[in-house]
Order: sequence, then structure tokens, then C-alpha cells
Amino acid sequence: MSEPHESFTDEEYAFLRHVRFGELPDRVPPEDRATASETEARRDRPDPIGGLPDWDLRAGG
Repeated sequence: MSEPHESFTDEEYAFLRHVRFGELPDRVPPEDRATASETEARRDRPDPIGGLPDWDLRAGG
């Protein structure tokens, strides 16, 4: 036997989200945002040898 399905309103869902997650932090203004910059490849690992099939074998895929 199934129970009748009761649906929540948008306001009730908004309240439940607020209870679960709290309030969002303030937005970061554009002048406080960091810019991305390209870096060199990591040197703590050897350069990749071979192609994708070789890396799939090494990764067990």
C-alpha cells in the first residue's frame, strides 16, 4: 500500500535548503578575484612516454 504523495511548494523547498545549507557567502567583487596564469608542467613526474593506450594500460583501464 502506497501513501499519498505530498509535494512541497517552492517556498517550502527554499526553506528546507536554507535549513540544510545555511546562507551563501557574500559575492567576491571583481577587483578581489585572482587571475589564472599558466604554469610549467610538474617536474616531480617523468614526461609521458607513448600514447593513450600505454597510459590506459598503466592505469589499469
